[in-house]
Amino acid sequence: MHKARLEDINKLFMEYRRLFEARDAEQIADFFGIHRNTFTAIMRRDPDVAVRYKKGRARAIGAVAQGLITKARAGDTTSMIFFLKTQAGWRETTRIEAAAVPEEGTRTIDYAKLSTGALLELRAAMRTEDEEPEPRQELRAIPGPTG
Repeated sequence: MHKARLEDINKLFMEYRRLFEARDAEQIADFFGIHRNTFTAIMRRDPDVAVRYKKGRARAIGAVAQGLITKARAGDTTSMIFFLKTQAGWRETTRIEAAAVPEEGTRTIDYAKLSTGALLELRAAMRTEDEEPEPRQELRAIPGPTG
């Protein structure tokens, strides 16, 4: 029974090679109607199935990576940022620096670590009684270019 299934899987791998390139082991197992552990066991028993699976995944990843690099080199900002974040360890951070040096014995607050809600509460607490609260501003969509 396993032998027939193994032959079927080999045939299907050849027939649907492109389909399997973009699938993980669990999705391929679902396609065959077997459990992922069964598919993994088949790959262990038949190195040819494992090689086809790994080569297909590598081809798909390579094609997508090449497209990403091509777009990044062409100046696509989103592709550039994604590539740098995933491959070069870049991250987006907000840095707030205080100009005044705190006096000895005073506590300092790292505003970068506070949530928006905490910052709003802090701002409200720092207002003097004679100050009027700032009016709430509505966000409006800015019309884009037409044409």
